[in-house]
Amino acid sequence: MQKIKFTLFNLRDLLVAFGPVTLMVVIVCGLGYWLVDPAPPKVIDISTGQENGSYEQFAKRYADELKKNQIELRQQLSLGSEDNLKHISDPDSEIEVGFVRSGSTDETQAHERGLISLGSLFYEPIWVFYRNPKELSTISQFKGKIVNIGPDGNGVAKLFSQILSVNSMSEDDVTIQKLADTPGTAALLEGKIDVLVFSSASDSPLVQMLLQTPGIRLFDFVQAEAYTRRFPFLSHVVLPRGIVDIGKDIPAHDYHLISPTATLVAHESLHPALMGLLLQAARKIHGGADWFSRQGEFPSDKYTEIPVAHEAEKFYKNGPPMLQRYLSFWIANFFERMWVVIVALGALFLPLSKIIPPIYVWRIRSRIYRWYGQLRLVEQALDQVETGERQAVAQRQLRHLDEIEEKVNRITIPLSYAEELYGLRSHIHFVRARVQAMLEAGEAPAASPV
Repeated sequence: MQKIKFTLFNLRDLLVAFGPVTLMVVIVCGLGYWLVDPAPPKVIDISTGQENGSYEQFAKRYADELKKNQIELRQQLSLGSEDNLKHISDPDSEIEVGFVRSGSTDETQAHERGLISLGSLFYEPIWVFYRNPKELSTISQFKGKIVNIGPDGNGVAKLFSQILSVNSMSEDDVTIQKLADTPGTAALLEGKIDVLVFSSASDSPLVQMLLQTPGIRLFDFVQAEAYTRRFPFLSHVVLPRGIVDIGKDIPAHDYHLISPTATLVAHESLHPALMGLLLQAARKIHGGADWFSRQGEFPSDKYTEIPVAHEAEKFYKNGPPMLQRYLSFWIANFFERMWVVIVALGALFLPLSKIIPPIYVWRIRSRIYRWYGQLRLVEQALDQVETGERQAVAQRQLRHLDEIEEKVNRITIPLSYAEELYGLRSHIHFVRARVQAMLEAGEAPAASPV
């Protein structure tokens, strides 16, 4: 146990030597942690879309991805794209993220409302399903029909109105219904409406079902390229023949569709680290090929009229932050936020590394060297003794030496400094020999050369 004590006793000296510096580092780190960008919140509120719609389905997948990094994605159903824009830009709303269809706003309005884009995610074609014995080729053939365009706020009404306008029609030429997508689909199947218009990704259950329902036709936008010239936010996409069921040849031919793109839009107040995390989830969810896009085409900084966030631009250029490729999100984020403090501490390390070790050595050796002052006092008392007091002075100094030696024997120091301790003990014996010589000779000894 004594060996362990000798070995570990330097801990106290280390604390004394390193303590002030350690305290300074802790204070600097604390101030840095407080002053630099705050840590990202653990909850994100997202505005999705109608129940059972593609936006809601995708939001659930985002929630699963974010949960892996201890981030909760709270989902709020909405009427659709325009409703999401309203929620995100509302200063009294907690919603910071939502799915928005291209063409819902413009760059000026987006800037005024504090909106930023994290990139486009997937093509979201305009699906026009209808009941008719014959296949229709132009929108003008829907004149007089009952058309369901979904509830206000989903963004389809604005888009359908634009489509009617370039066909020399208006909403007065058709009977508008505003049922949600699911009850609208039911109404189409029951024959209560003639046309169902909605915008959705290809993996929507409603799309999959309607494409395979007898008596329900999909409108073929044979003039799709012309539409994209009139409306730059639209893209021309093709639904390939047999994509639904190759064996049953569904659909029986290629269909041309016009398609806005779904964009992940956020308020500019969203924490930058969460933007990167959402984009990593987007790459996993939307990076594969589907009916309309190639592998790796999405997410993309294209196809969006809303300004792309700076963090998103960095992601598309360089990928995820380097630290997040090897460390967990929270650890990587901590170092990314504290890099200024880490650099500052690194700059202080070199001078501190030259100062602290000598302080530690001085602490150890001072425990020994201070007793040499007591030995010098003993020798001075012997050198200055007057005749007739030699025996009394020698007796007192001998007792003083015993006290010194007793205290020195209780000194514990690291074993690497034991040589100095044993040197002190030998010098105590040397002075004691002088005092004993005085007692035996009865006279003062000669002055010491020490």
